[in-house]
Formats: sequence, structure tokens, C-alpha cells
Amino acid sequence: MSDSGGIPQEFVLRTDPAVIDDLRARLRATHWPEGADGFGWTLGVDVAYLQELVAYWIDEFDWYAQESAINRLPHFLVEVGGLHIHAMHVKSASPAPALPLLLNHGWPDSFWRYLKVIDLLTDPAAHGADPADAFAVVVPDMPGFGYSDRPIGAPLDTRAVAGLWADLMGAFGYDRFVTAGGDMGSHVSRFLALDHPDRITAVHRTDAGVPVFTGDPADLTPSERAWLTGAAQWGAVEGAYAAMQRTKPQTAAVGLTDSPAGLAAWIVEKLHGWSDCGGVVERAFTKDEILTLVTQYWVTGTIGSSMRTYHANAAIPLEQHARRVEVPSGFSIFGGDVVRPPRAWLERVANTVYFSEPERGGHFAPFEEPELYAQELRTFFRRYRQV
Repeated sequence: MSDSGGIPQEFVLRTDPAVIDDLRARLRATHWPEGADGFGWTLGVDVAYLQELVAYWIDEFDWYAQESAINRLPHFLVEVGGLHIHAMHVKSASPAPALPLLLNHGWPDSFWRYLKVIDLLTDPAAHGADPADAFAVVVPDMPGFGYSDRPIGAPLDTRAVAGLWADLMGAFGYDRFVTAGGDMGSHVSRFLALDHPDRITAVHRTDAGVPVFTGDPADLTPSERAWLTGAAQWGAVEGAYAAMQRTKPQTAAVGLTDSPAGLAAWIVEKLHGWSDCGGVVERAFTKDEILTLVTQYWVTGTIGSSMRTYHANAAIPLEQHARRVEVPSGFSIFGGDVVRPPRAWLERVANTVYFSEPERGGHFAPFEEPELYAQELRTFFRRYRQV
């Protein structure tokens, strides 16, 4: 087993009331842009919707109720790589042996991505599923996200995070485990499989990231060429946020750290654009669910450090993107997600032994469609429980 890191210490989420008082005061003092009406979501966030959300945030949203609900799950701080990492570690309620599962979040989220799916995975019998499909679940916040420490000095890329997570799982007593993720979490899962194949039994992902291909396009199938073209087109229309976060994250961080309405605009526009909500964000998330995520970013002050991870990832050498995952890999490509890869591409980049295309659910599938996501994980990982 690799270095197991520090001993997990119990942790309770606790926010100083003065922070919430300051938050509400800033929200009341928001300077709204002129000419905001009539554009809807066509130019970015729908300002009329955001004004409605901010009014709810000021007068009705109960952060402490949300914090209390989250605290019902077991939280820990673990020192790995010189950083204190926040992670939930939820053991199985099933009498059957549980498969250790590491879940990796992306941006703009945190452990929040998996809050709805944890009980489904750890206690399947309570939800009408087979108790033999139980998992013991670990859900960490990446460095610079949520309640984990910010990296000291340069931000960490997803390959470095994968190395930390190998030690984190050792600290929780797991030598061999399976892993799953989406968005940046897909990259972390991929690097765990690439760099720690002796620790990873199987890996599940909900996307393949933005495609990187340096070979001859003639070697690609028609579906792969269409995928590359579509990804480039999506980046041209929707990728301004990523360009900013890759190149000048600190400029955006100043405004987003100072203005909670600005922070909400930056995050909610992605919840709307990347979810399977049919253009109505509250078909996928309630106001309370949205504001739980946004308030978490506010009280932890992590929007800047989370964005700097894009800058770090942009420096990952091309040869790292070209490596093929040989650990058995499963992909669930949800119908409402963005930039959906074809199976031919997945088989090119990974030892793809499972491929599924659920009709419902988008980029935040574990939160949008928790029962469906849980079933995907149960189905794929079932064959690896005795490995």
C-alpha cells in the first residue's frame, strides 16, 4: 500500500454567523446591470432569474438548515501531501461486503455533486436494490475546492490530485478500490487508473473530457471526426469561461470573491447550460439546492482557487493526454450532457468494457438523476466485486 497519509479526524461544517450577515448585506447592495431584461439566457445568465434567486437568497434561504443536513453525513479532515483534505467517508449499511468507491467531483461544484447518491450507493436495499451491490463511499473535495486546503504556491493539476487520492484512500484503509467521476473528476479518475493501476480495479466516467488528438485525422472514424468538430464548435460558443480560467483566473476571482451575486451568476449559468433542464434551471435544481452550492463557495472563499485548477491543467503535457487507460473502464454518457463522445473514441482512449447512454440527465448526472446514476454504477462495478 502507498503512504496512507494522516489519520482521518472528524470534521463538522460550521459557518460564523458574521459571514452570513455580511453575505446578506452584500446581496442587498448588488448593482445590477442595465439593459438586462429581454435577453433570457442568450447572453449568459438570465439577470431577471438571478434577481429572483438573490431575493430568495436574502429572505428565505436557510444556509444553516442545509449545513445541518449535510453534517448528518460523516465528514473528515485527512492530511495528505501537506494539505488538509476534506472528505466524506460513508460506510455501507448492508451486511454484504461493500466495494470501496472513490467519487470525484468537477467544476463548478464540490462534494455537493454526490449528496443525493450516497445513500443509494451505501444502502441499496433501502431503495429496492440488491444489498450485494453496496459500496463504501469516499467523496473528497479537491484541493482549492470546498473545505479542503488551497494548494500552497502553484495550483495542482488533476494528475497531482490523483496521486493525493491514492494516499487518501490508504488513510481510510483501502488498498484496492474502484473510482468514478465526471468533468474534472473524470480526469482525476483517469489519472488514478493510469498512474496507480495496482490500486484501481475498475474506473467509471460520465465523459471523456475535451478531446486532445495529435495524430492524422484520416485515422479517425467518421463519428470521431464529428466529435472533434463538435467539441471545437462547443468551445467557440460556450468556452469563454474556460479560456478565462486557464489564462487569467485571478482577474475573474477578484469580482467573484467580492460579489455574491456575481458568484451566483458565474455558477448558475453553468448549472443551466450544462444540465438536462430544457432551458428551465429549476427543472434540474431547486433554489435551495442551487444556493447550497453557491453559498458553500462563498463561505469557503474558494472560487479563485477552484478556477486556478484550469490553469494548472492547461500545463499538463500532451503526451499525458495520449496515454490509453488499460484498467477496465465503463462510460455512462448521459443524453443531456455537453460534448458527448462516441463509443469509437472511448474505445480508442480506454479499455472500454461498458458503454451506456441514459436518456435523462446532464453534466451533473449524480445530482440530476441520482437513482439512474446509482444504477449505472451498480451495473458496471458488479463484475469487479470479487477481483
